[in-house]
Amino acid sequence: MSRTPRSTHPLKATALGGAALAALVLGAYSGGGSRADDSGSDRLRAVATTTQLADFARQVGGDDIELTGLLAPGGSAHRFDPTPADLVALGEAEVLIANGAGLEGFIDSAVEASGFDGEIVTASESIDPGPDPGEPNPHIWTSPRNAARMVSMIAGDLARIDPERADGYAERADAYAARLDALDAWIAAQFERVPAEQRVLVSGHDSLGAYLDDYGIEFVGSMLPSFEDNAEPSAADVDALVASIEERGVRAVFVESSMSPKLARAIAREAGVEVADAGALYADSLGAPGSDGATYIGATAHNTRVILEAWGATVDPLPAPLRG
Repeated sequence: MSRTPRSTHPLKATALGGAALAALVLGAYSGGGSRADDSGSDRLRAVATTTQLADFARQVGGDDIELTGLLAPGGSAHRFDPTPADLVALGEAEVLIANGAGLEGFIDSAVEASGFDGEIVTASESIDPGPDPGEPNPHIWTSPRNAARMVSMIAGDLARIDPERADGYAERADAYAARLDALDAWIAAQFERVPAEQRVLVSGHDSLGAYLDDYGIEFVGSMLPSFEDNAEPSAADVDALVASIEERGVRAVFVESSMSPKLARAIAREAGVEVADAGALYADSLGAPGSDGATYIGATAHNTRVILEAWGATVDPLPAPLRG
């Protein structure tokens, strides 16, 4: 099959002695260990950075791509360090699907070390990561509306790179986007039942901004005062958050599945509130196979249900097209 020629990718690799490292890694893993396709298939070889992007790519690519996801369920892009096998898979890939917006701090060095010279699809390219222009929040996928835009970006770029299968990419993307629209409508209907002044939320770190903006939820603060889940709060940060929880009448605090619940429990105890299902929100990562959060739609529906139930609200069953 014919594909469009590879172009220079838009991410600029950092100088890490990458050629020597790549030679060492690729030499050590030659003859096995790669999760990319080595069966002679002409499917497009793609690598996706996060679990959410891997799900989007799987929905769009179907059987037309050979997909490797770098992050495992429960993993965090903020502290991810690629293994030698990850670098081999990336070096053999034709396409790298990344979030962008400053999320994947590891990406430049991984590209350099792996020798990857394919196309990079930046799924966030058409999305304003806001709200602070000086420090954009990269967790754009938490909004189903943004997720639909990311899916469209992935489908368009895959069709450009692999034009012989463009129709399939477009059809699958349209079908998935319709499900994301239905998810958005279901979530909006659930939150509309909660008075605006009661829609207040405290999370483990500042990971849900896009989701909260979509559904009119006020972000009171986070236990880690950062977009990253590996920051360290000061005593003053904790005291200020406890005061905000008490002042705003927050009923429960939430923590993401990629974080330890210990700090959340301590803050909740001091503020006199509950921790809602510690570790239950899927933000930086999807869940393990078989869990509620194994897919993007399942994870987002789960987050919605956990938040609303902690607020004492009734939640409608998920529409049948969104189940499974």
